[in-house]
Amino acid sequence: MPSRLDDELSRLVSAGVLRQYQADALRDAADAEIAVALADPGRARPEAPAQPPKPKAPPVVSHAGALIEVLGYIGGALLLGAVALLTIANWGEMGHAARVTTGTSAAIVLLGAAAILALLRRQDQLSSALAALGCCVAGFATYVAIEGETGRVVGVAVALALVAIGVWWLAGSSLLVATFGILAVGVLVLTADVLTPDSGTATNTAGIAGTGFILVAFVMALLGLVRDQVTAWSLAGAAMFSSSICWLVQERGEIMALAVGTAGPAALLVAYGRRHASAYAVVGCAILLVIWPTALYQLTDNVAGVAIGLVVSSAALLFAVLLLSRRRSNANQ
Repeated sequence: MPSRLDDELSRLVSAGVLRQYQADALRDAADAEIAVALADPGRARPEAPAQPPKPKAPPVVSHAGALIEVLGYIGGALLLGAVALLTIANWGEMGHAARVTTGTSAAIVLLGAAAILALLRRQDQLSSALAALGCCVAGFATYVAIEGETGRVVGVAVALALVAIGVWWLAGSSLLVATFGILAVGVLVLTADVLTPDSGTATNTAGIAGTGFILVAFVMALLGLVRDQVTAWSLAGAAMFSSSICWLVQERGEIMALAVGTAGPAALLVAYGRRHASAYAVVGCAILLVIWPTALYQLTDNVAGVAIGLVVSSAALLFAVLLLSRRRSNANQ
């Protein structure tokens, strides 16, 4: 029968804390110690290891704190709604100074509220959410102030600089989402305004954008090492998905789309195996479900062939799952 030690070692191996050979070595050492103790009853037995401390329950959010956070979200949303309505309704009649003032005022209010909450160490999630909105609005205000191609590039740079400060100062997933959005817009702006040659075609532009989204994925993966890992790595997968879509538009880009659309999910599924965060599995499977059929159809131009290929792949994967599960079950017995 499996002992308590076997169960605990199996759990640590599943969680990625120990490798299987390390667990086997610990189990063999414990068996040898027990055998020596049984052979020499007068020998002092080692004390049982102390039980690890139970994880503390997360603090319960009070109703008052939750109400304050909800009101903060509503306030930020209403402010953005007001700015959007004023801009849409009066954009043609507003002068340049009025346009800049409208965007700048909204950015100052959002960023100021986020900074005050952060300095008072209150409502961390709300602070990061308001800061994320403020960074995006500040980038838009910069674009309105400068206008044209230069305004788009500088606006992205300003928004990216502000969100970088926010990610360094505040630890909130909202800022990671804003970082991904600003980087994505930056890729499109640089592709259209800077990197695409004057004689470039749409397919060339798609290839440049696909490469840019791969770089975005790399940046988000690095941010996951210092901030909310689940959010950052899931967004890295989303960037790989965007890259795959761009490559599908590129002429003869199906192979690259398959490569990117396989590498991203593979990394996410490996992370899921080690961290057991369901977001990794959901994003990874979603990418595979969209990219593989589309790319294979462009390669083969045969829906039936694509379906057969997917059925064969799924059967092989499910057989591997059954085989590995059986081996793991036998190892735990």
